[in-house]
Amino acid sequence: MNILDKSNIRLNVKLNSKEEAIKTAGQILVDNGYVQPQYIEDMLAREEVACTYIGNHVGIPHGICKSEERIKASGISLLQVPEGVNYDGETAYVIIGIAGKNDEHIEMLGKIAITCSDVDNIEKIRRAKTAEEILDVFENGDL
Repeated sequence: MNILDKSNIRLNVKLNSKEEAIKTAGQILVDNGYVQPQYIEDMLAREEVACTYIGNHVGIPHGICKSEERIKASGISLLQVPEGVNYDGETAYVIIGIAGKNDEHIEMLGKIAITCSDVDNIEKIRRAKTAEEILDVFENGDL
């Protein structure tokens, strides 16, 4: 199972709120077998502790310390939100849901941060017409 797979990417998503963004990103992880449904509640709980907006129009919702037992396998979901969604006063065009088994989430976050630190990469993701174009930005999902 790839950490970031075509089936984990949604193009042209319209979202009304940060909460909807988190639930949508989490549901992809549930639907594709990475996490148990309760993980979505953990993602929302994480947001109450600290905002997961990382700058450059990117939000990276993920679980809390106690989420480990709800993660079946490490995985990433990605929402392309061309019109943006309000993420604590910032506009997010890319939402990356993260579930990391063991300590893999630290490595995953690092690789995502490197890719997303380049605003050009965010624009490529925002304007991509296919999931393959997005995978290319992340070197074919090899996070």
